[in-house]
Amino acid sequence: MYILVDDREIVTKGYESGFAREGVTTAGFASQDFRDWVAAVPDTEMDAVEAFLLGACDQRRVCSKLIKNRSSAPVIVLNENEGLDQVLRWFAAGVDDVLRKPIHVKEILAKVAAIMRRGMQEDSRSLVSGELRVFFDGRDAEVAGTPLPLPRRERRILEYLAQNSGRRVSKGQLFASVYGIFDENVCESVIESHVSKLRKKLRTRLGYDPISSKRYLGYCLDVASAGSQQTGSSPAQAGRGLLDA
Repeated sequence: MYILVDDREIVTKGYESGFAREGVTTAGFASQDFRDWVAAVPDTEMDAVEAFLLGACDQRRVCSKLIKNRSSAPVIVLNENEGLDQVLRWFAAGVDDVLRKPIHVKEILAKVAAIMRRGMQEDSRSLVSGELRVFFDGRDAEVAGTPLPLPRRERRILEYLAQNSGRRVSKGQLFASVYGIFDENVCESVIESHVSKLRKKLRTRLGYDPISSKRYLGYCLDVASAGSQQTGSSPAQAGRGLLDA
């Protein structure tokens, strides 16, 4: 899920529509509403946010500091008319990137994916477990180099699990990443159905299930051991290339 802060409702609505076409849930805030939300939102919901976009709004610097105090997600400033000095000040303030508008949502997704890759391992382009490769820029995952087309919600679940590989995420976190933290119309049990369908497709293509689940603890894309479940794979082979350049 992406959060966009901009005092112009027409801008936030426009971006929400653009991201929705790419299968990404977003929520738009005016700056004051955003500050109130950051002060009150629980950590579980904050952890579901994948990136923050700061557009034209009052006290953007304050908003940036509030985000950095609560989240490690990328913070990107959407720049319209600011000069070089202001852009440099933004970087000095700790934002992760400054993008000049107009900019397509696909480019924003690619920029966020690049920032997240740097956080995982320098020069990595995707997460790899055996024959499974998961991209973070909206592309379909691949199995043995062949695309694995998935409905957008199943793809978002796989991407979220890959971004958090090696640790468990709850149904609530998956729900928030797929439907957004403000959607109260869909029961979390729907996530069980999405994950079940995803696991079946992965098992069919891979020959094993790379997603483990534990009651009350959630789901995990277990890249450390999944590859060893393949016929003929050794533990050494399974552990090689988890983050592949």
